[in-house]
Amino acid sequence: MKNIFKIAPLLAMLACPLIAKADYVDVIELKLKEGCAMTKYMDIVKDFNTLYEPKGYKAEIMSPFYSSNLESLIWVGRTKDIETFGKGSNAYGNAAADPNSAEGKLAARFRDCSTSIARRSYRSR
Repeated sequence: MKNIFKIAPLLAMLACPLIAKADYVDVIELKLKEGCAMTKYMDIVKDFNTLYEPKGYKAEIMSPFYSSNLESLIWVGRTKDIETFGKGSNAYGNAAADPNSAEGKLAARFRDCSTSIARRSYRSR
């Protein structure tokens, strides 16, 4: 039993690289357009996630609880790193140029329902 306590710190140090991560976070501040209910917007986000989660990008929507701005919503998208984000962003942008593609249809739905105010990105450590 004493040997376990001697090697436990070593095992913990070896395991750290396995659990360390540096996510890339895509943050978009947006407002819903008049006539677009939150449920409708969340259906669009759900369809987006169905298409892009398998490609490594997952979005969630934050609504203000306490804030100086109670009108905006915050889109928080995550990927494992900036390279994954860049590849996905390029793929989405290229595909969205075709109005008949899944991405093109999603982009039209987003435009009909929301207006982006600001976009930021962060890398967690």
